[in-house]
Amino acid sequence: MHATPSPPGRAPGRLGPALGAAGAVLALWYLLARSGAVAPGLLPTPGATAAALADGARSGILAADLGASLARAGQGFALGALVGGALGFATGYLPRLSAAVTPAVSFLRPIPAIALVPLATAWFGIGETAKRLLIAYAVLLAVWLYVHDGVSRVPESYLRAARSLGAPLHRRFTEVLLPAAAPALLAALRYGASVALLALVAAELGGADSGLAYRLQVDGQFLRVDRMFAGLIVLGLLGVAVDFVLAAIGRRFVHWSAS
Repeated sequence: MHATPSPPGRAPGRLGPALGAAGAVLALWYLLARSGAVAPGLLPTPGATAAALADGARSGILAADLGASLARAGQGFALGALVGGALGFATGYLPRLSAAVTPAVSFLRPIPAIALVPLATAWFGIGETAKRLLIAYAVLLAVWLYVHDGVSRVPESYLRAARSLGAPLHRRFTEVLLPAAAPALLAALRYGASVALLALVAAELGGADSGLAYRLQVDGQFLRVDRMFAGLIVLGLLGVAVDFVLAAIGRRFVHWSAS
């Protein structure tokens, strides 16, 4: 009797290598910190970093900063993904609109969110609006690119067949265009989520009184490197968790895609 193989992309097939890589990184980190090659005050051990992380959790600072950053990143991501996804579908489906919009978006894409921090602060102040709009800007451009490319690659024969069968526009969208472009949409959301975290750091460094990146800046001023490492680890774990959730949603709702 043969055992049923695990579905591709599921955790059991990847957990071992991931844990092995994490263990190797921790071991190298520990050895480097203990070797004396780097000053102890500049490279804490994994144990010291874990202690700083536990201290932040006990004091409530970590929870407050994490909540503030999640709120900013989540709202900015939602706005940017909604507008970028809708614009990507429109430009990918309508060549004339694409010809009008693509040059403007291509001009904006090389301009990073951090370069717009002074302008956003001048326009909207140092409140939450500027931060959320900066994140939304970065996510919009990232999501638009993936969605536009995915929709424009949907074979025209699919749409012609639907039109010849008398399918109205809304059915061509929901039953042909959306399923065919769904893998690209999922990739856009996963990439957009990582971009949201990058833009979050830029937004919080531009002026904030709470948040993970704000705490990194404060700890850097006092050379609390152990706390800085703890904050970086939280940011990395947050990115991994968000990507894991989006990938799980993709496996559930975009099951026809092998990617």
